[in-house]
Amino acid sequence: MTDAQVAAITGLSPEAAALARQRHFSEPGLWQGTAEDRAAFLDALSELGIAARSGGRFLTLSFGATKAGRMAEIAARYGAETVIALGDAPNDREMLEAATCGVVIRNDHGPGLPELDGEAAGRIRRSALPGPEGWNAAILDLTAGLVPQES
Repeated sequence: MTDAQVAAITGLSPEAAALARQRHFSEPGLWQGTAEDRAAFLDALSELGIAARSGGRFLTLSFGATKAGRMAEIAARYGAETVIALGDAPNDREMLEAATCGVVIRNDHGPGLPELDGEAAGRIRRSALPGPEGWNAAILDLTAGLVPQES
């Protein structure tokens, strides 16, 4: 897709769309065939070691890696005891469930996520706000007790 096509589909500015297209480890696209053809396509990809995950708008392909797996690698590399994950689409489910604390960001443009393992226990929560505002509010809420308040 061109920058203009990505901008039209996502609502990003042309400049932001150009940045979004700079990918290193995965490739998003739009599926336009039947459900039966999609299943056959995904089976063929799997045989080649290519993972496919549905996101908010796109079907994203990668060579075997998942967000949960990469998150675990980074956490191990830096010795992180606490891992926070935020996501808004089905392709984020594994990552959110694997994190110490997960936040499902409200997504008014995607299929949403059903209740996840960890929500009943409070390990995974949901934002009231969508998009960047939801991410910001979630992080501020999670970190509120970490910074000493001035008296």
